[in-house]
Amino acid sequence: MTEDADGEDIGTRPRWLAAALPGAAAAALYAWAHWCLVSASAPSTGVAVVAGAVLVGCACAVYFALVSGSGGLFGALFLAIGPLMVAATADQLVQRTASATCVVRAVHDRKIAAFGEDGIAKTVYRLALDCPGGYPTEINSDRRIASEGRRVHVAYDPRHRVAPIAGEPNTPWKPGVGAVVLLLAATAFAARRRVPAGPSQFS
Repeated sequence: MTEDADGEDIGTRPRWLAAALPGAAAAALYAWAHWCLVSASAPSTGVAVVAGAVLVGCACAVYFALVSGSGGLFGALFLAIGPLMVAATADQLVQRTASATCVVRAVHDRKIAAFGEDGIAKTVYRLALDCPGGYPTEINSDRRIASEGRRVHVAYDPRHRVAPIAGEPNTPWKPGVGAVVLLLAATAFAARRRVPAGPSQFS
């Protein structure tokens, strides 16, 4: 065993660095995604995606270099997917965060022709709305969710980046839970595997 001047086994350092990497990468990507989604000076979508991909790629490369064997391979795979789910969580947290109860003024429907001989035509409904504050003014649905004069609960994005929908504001627990599970798995793979620190200078 090789120790430093303080008596710490230097072979454990890469292992705990790898174990800390999933959480650090997820936190960094969440902060980046959240800033890109809410900041007025955020970069374009293309730049944001490329920068996020580079961050995740670098984290996976470092992780795989520190954790050997099949654990390193699976851990790096989990580390690649986990932060993407973190980004999806950040995206859902800032979209359709507001809600309103609106009155349906009118319901319009239109048929969308199907492709192919066996295709079935689809009906899309557009509901014109009277909402507090004047927004949203309409929603689209593939089913008739309310008739004229009825009230409907609508979730919408105050910054108008995505179309409003019928229902409650986003609750991104599914991608959030998935991200936690994958990142914990990557952390466990790193923590349980001892990473060689290289040949000892005293051997």
